[in-house]
This record gives sequence, structure tokens and C-alpha cells, in this order.
Amino acid sequence: MSAVDRSRLPIPGPDRAFRFPRIAKRTLPNGLELRAVTHSAVPVISMVLLVPGGSSADPIDRHGLVSLTAGLLDEGSRGQSALEVADRVARIGGDLDLEVGADAVVVALTTLDRFVEPGLALVHEIVSAPNLLADDFNRIRNHRLERLRQMKDHAGAMAERAFARALYDSHPYGHLGMGTIATLTASTLDETRLLHAALFAPQGATLVLVGDRPAEELLDSAAATFGDWRATTSTLVLDRGAALATPPAMPLTKLGVVSRPGAAQSELRIGHVCAPRATPDYHALLMLNTILGGQFVSRINLNLREDKGYTYGVRTGFDLRRGIGPFVMQTSVGTEVTVPAIREALTEIRDIASTRPATEDELALGFATISKGYPRGFETATQVARSVAQLALHELPDSYFEEFIPRLSQVTQADVSRVAAKYLDLDKMTTVIVGDVEKFAESLPDLGLGPHQVLTPEI
Repeated sequence: MSAVDRSRLPIPGPDRAFRFPRIAKRTLPNGLELRAVTHSAVPVISMVLLVPGGSSADPIDRHGLVSLTAGLLDEGSRGQSALEVADRVARIGGDLDLEVGADAVVVALTTLDRFVEPGLALVHEIVSAPNLLADDFNRIRNHRLERLRQMKDHAGAMAERAFARALYDSHPYGHLGMGTIATLTASTLDETRLLHAALFAPQGATLVLVGDRPAEELLDSAAATFGDWRATTSTLVLDRGAALATPPAMPLTKLGVVSRPGAAQSELRIGHVCAPRATPDYHALLMLNTILGGQFVSRINLNLREDKGYTYGVRTGFDLRRGIGPFVMQTSVGTEVTVPAIREALTEIRDIASTRPATEDELALGFATISKGYPRGFETATQVARSVAQLALHELPDSYFEEFIPRLSQVTQADVSRVAAKYLDLDKMTTVIVGDVEKFAESLPDLGLGPHQVLTPEI
């Protein structure tokens, strides 16, 4: 037996090639696209129905209507109550989930393999034939109105709304999925019915099945259940591609503040509109973000948390979407260090794009951070199904996941510097502060961002 040298860390071996399973495809006559993957780890089936047009498809005077309508899908269908639907899910050992993002609505169900047909029938039913009853509508809407009222006391929620509006103004990405008290109050049951008919249709939607069966068999099961799904006529016209419109080139303000008298902390957001998910610079941007603020040992976290002690944690991200998504830095700091924290954050953003570019060591660490844990994102049938749905949403090739690490490994220091200079533009960024303005207002001019503007996020 050879001795183990514990005086130094072991040298990691080469990464194994990542293999993503084959994706079988079929398009039904009604326009629904089917995708299936065989995943034999455990005997479960995961199905994900992706309907394009999330909160960005909200009617201009009814923000929150898509989310409200989607929230009614599992409140009963074909005369059955919400409790009866929940009982059906429980009887097949299922986990039903409804999500509304900026670009799509997702209906997901994971169940035991032997219940694939009942599971498909349930998803088909709640999507195509929800009850949409007055009592359910009033209860769900009242619950959301109460949540919105509570958000007025939540600094993070106020910051998200103010930041989105400052960046996007009236663009479809300028409002959050919950809508506002005014738009939800004005919404009616008939409007949810019209929106359901307009949005939930097979044409353009994608159904993904992943499970312990041959892919073609999964496609056959899906086709047998969803083949009769037909679009319903609606007088409401939705623009599913509204978010693809070009957002404003400049934010509404470079420095905005939301007043919270007596707040012990300031909630901060810094960023600007950046790029769509389909950008060819995606891998370089991911590496840039990992170095700047995407991991615990990132530059900005080591500065604001470890060195200065201003915050428990800070992170950055490129929230890339079908349309042009934002770059954002977000954190919460003590009121007394609001201005110094902003100054340090802006310095880090500026430096990585100019005087202090990424180093080889940072590049190597960033690559290891992303690549070593990459396969963990595809361990379960649910993870695989959601990943395939993302390929459909962003029109990425089937080979994308296998090519991800090789392409990431090709990102160079020069690539990181190039995208930092291209996509991190301080002149186009907005800084939003939610906090006790009177405590730091006198120091705001020191940031050199011009006069601050008082913001009142619409709740």
C-alpha cells in the first residue's frame, strides 16, 4: 500500500465527457411539439408542458393576468373541485407544479412510471378544461392582493419592482408577474377565461416526457392523450413575442431611491439591460459572472463581505431571457455603509472591464466551479425534463448540453475581457436603493451618478 501525501491537495484528474441522452421528437397535427427522453435511474415519469408567453404576454392594462389565470388551472377541472384534483395527484404519487416566468408558463408533473397515462390525462385536463369558477377566482385574487399589500413592507420586493421599471419602463419586462393591486382589482373572471383560451393552445407549445420507458413509447402515450387538444376561439389577442421588442437603451434614472424610514439596511440593485439568452457570448458571460459575483470567492463578494464586512453576501447575474435580459448585482447592506458599498461594487464592475481584467487563476477556478458540478443538474428525470424544455424555449440545439463544457473550456482571458467591456457599461447602469434615504442622502453626490430620483414602485 502506497503512502498518502497529506501535505498537499490531490491533483484532480481529467473531466469525463458528459453525455446527454438522445431526444426523440414528434409534432402532432394540432401543432403541439413532443420531446421524449429515456431515463432509467428510477421508475418515475416527469412531464413538462411549456406554453410560451409568460408574464411578458400580459395585456398592457392587466399586468398579472397571465399569472392569475395560470394559478386557477389546478383549482378544479371538468367539474371536479381543487380537492378532488389534489386527491387524484396524491393517488398516483404525483408532484404537480405550476410556474409563470417572464417568457413561458410551465405545468410540470412527476409521478410513478405505471401512472404515465393517468398523469398525462390530468395535465391535459387542467390545461385544456379548467373550471375557472367565480368562487375560485375571487379567492385566488384576494389572496394575491393581500400578498401585494404585504410586499410594501418587503425591501427586496420593492427593489425588484423599482429596478425592473427603471430598466424597462413600459417594455413587457418592466413589470413583475404578480401584477399590481390596481390591475388585479380591475381583472375579471371573464378576462381569465378569454386569456386562457388565447394562451393555452397546442400550437407553439412543447410537451416533454422523461422516464423509464423507450422514448418512442413515451411519444405514443403523449400523442394518444394530447392529440385531441384543440385551441379555443378567443377575442383576446396576445402577443407572445412582445418581449422580443428592443428595451430602452438607457434607464429611467441612473440613481433611484425608494424611501423606507427607519430601515436598518439598504437593499441594493445595480445593473442594465444586457443581452438575450441566444447570444453567442453566453459562455464567456457565464465565466465573467462567475469571476465577478457568481460564487462565494468572487471578486465582489470577497470585497464587500470578507474584506469590508458590509454584507452577509452579494451576487451578480446575467438574467438572460428570450428577449434582452438584464445584468444585475444585488445585496443588502447596513444603512451606514450604503454609499461605500455602492462605490466598491461599481469599482469592481469597472475594474474587471478595464484596469484589472480576469487572471488565468480566476479563469481556471471559474471553470472548475461550473464544470465540476455540471452533471448534478441532470441527475433526476425532472431535471432532465426541465432542461429539455429550456432547449425548446430558447431554440437551442439538442447537442447544447454535451457541447456546454467543451465550449466553456475554450473561453479565454481575452474573451472575458471582451465581453466585460461590451456588456458591463457603467454609463448605462442604474443603481436602485431601498432604505432610509435621510441617513445617506448627503453622501449620494459622492458617487458621481448625478442627482437621485425618488421612486415609488407601483404595488
